[in-house]
Amino acid sequence: MAHLGTLYTVSAPSGAGKTSLVSALVKSNPEVCVSVSHTTRPMRPGEVNGVNYHFVDHATFEQMIEASAFLEHARVFSNLYGTSQKWVEETLQQGIDVILEIDWQGAKQVRQLMPNTVSLFILPPSLACLRQRLTGRGTDPEAVIDARMAEAISEMSHYVEADYLIINDDFTTALAQFQALITSQHLRLARQVDKHTALIEELLT
Repeated sequence: MAHLGTLYTVSAPSGAGKTSLVSALVKSNPEVCVSVSHTTRPMRPGEVNGVNYHFVDHATFEQMIEASAFLEHARVFSNLYGTSQKWVEETLQQGIDVILEIDWQGAKQVRQLMPNTVSLFILPPSLACLRQRLTGRGTDPEAVIDARMAEAISEMSHYVEADYLIINDDFTTALAQFQALITSQHLRLARQVDKHTALIEELLT
């Protein structure tokens, strides 16, 4: 029987490169997957139900809240987003690691329900770099960028609540550090003993 997978929360301000790092990590790790959230927002062109999100209506989402079906949930503008607790637990039971890309508030909710969660925070190398990333193509007004910066700084102040911290300056280095974190969890004693039970028994006879 496979040992339980590890649940990770990955938090970062907008522009820190969280999604790119998670995407690159998952591509090279068949035993790691990203949780697919439920949402009430409309499906966009090119999106696939069950791949990008589980798209549900407001009534269904509210019923799931009442049934305590979510590890965490939040309202973003007029739409609701949530992480299915059942899906996460079933996936972990298969020995597969699960990553939740989530803000600090969601990460806090998850840790309260699943204390063994490993939490990671990703920070940019500087405020100047963050502003440059948020500016993008330069089409947004300065006031919009300023508001995004203020929101990002507020988000970053919660880095102290995480177990691990990565500074995403050089992408290749940050990805290697992220991989090292995953590898270290795979090498924990309980997981290794479960994986190599037969070998260990043979070595000790």
